[in-house]
Amino acid sequence: MRRIVQRLIAAIVLSIGIVAAAVGTSYGQDSQAKVVRIGYQKYGKLVLLKSKGTLEPKLAADGYKVVWTEFPSGPPLLEALNVGAIDFGNTGEAPPIFAQAAGAPIQYVAYEPPAPKGEAILVPKDSPLKSVADLKGKKVALNKGSNVHYLLVKALEKAGVRYSEIEPVFLAPADARAAFERGAVDAWVIWDPFQAAAEAATGARTLADGTGIVANYQFYFASKKFLEANPKIVDAVLAELSSVDDWAKGDIHAVAEQLAPAIGLSVPVVEVALKRQAYGIKPITDAVIADQQQVADAFFALNLIPKSIKISDVARKPGS
Repeated sequence: MRRIVQRLIAAIVLSIGIVAAAVGTSYGQDSQAKVVRIGYQKYGKLVLLKSKGTLEPKLAADGYKVVWTEFPSGPPLLEALNVGAIDFGNTGEAPPIFAQAAGAPIQYVAYEPPAPKGEAILVPKDSPLKSVADLKGKKVALNKGSNVHYLLVKALEKAGVRYSEIEPVFLAPADARAAFERGAVDAWVIWDPFQAAAEAATGARTLADGTGIVANYQFYFASKKFLEANPKIVDAVLAELSSVDDWAKGDIHAVAEQLAPAIGLSVPVVEVALKRQAYGIKPITDAVIADQQQVADAFFALNLIPKSIKISDVARKPGS
């Protein structure tokens, strides 16, 4: 009993320490009046911007420091924005729907054009499944709340299969890849570069990508508080992103060589993913808001979010 009590005390102390450290870090950074905290994922324009190192001197001229934090996917990145741990980041089209429905203070500030081939429903090369309609009654792995969640919803709808007629298995990309390879799931809905890596390593076949089904936008976000206080700094970040985007579009091989070591994939695999990516960092438009509203409405109709939301409520207004 004494040992059990000691373990409980140790666990409580550890938990308090972790929370205190997190809160202390957040307050410590907030107390430094000029800090931009950017959340990024292992792949995409933000990781390129980080590796290029051009943003830091640009913002230093205005007295701002840049703090970078990596996230495994969009949902935890937006949760960090929700709790005030970061100020800026980017995700696909589905994570912000869940975040807004949960009350997160996000603001859409820019987007990349559609890249429908950059996500797909994969099956093993020797799978008997030949079409999306064949997924009825099958186990399908995906990252819950990610952009591929919407791809799955719309692909099933197009094939005449109800979402309730498949068995979603919610797994992060690494765990989903393992389940896919050992046959624990029948299909995997995934985005690049994980998609390109699975195709190269396992010969995975594509049942459907986003073509003719979903747009697969990438969005950039700032917290409402940060955007209202620092609109010019948000613009400066977007300007540097546009410069990196121009470079990436013009020399995909060089970008692949730079990214490959950081994400642990071969240069040819990264090149495949980059060629399926879209280029151009653009201000939010009414047409994009309308497209994103369709995603939100679809998730609400399926009871995947608890309430109806209006994307226009959290989109940056022109000139703000």
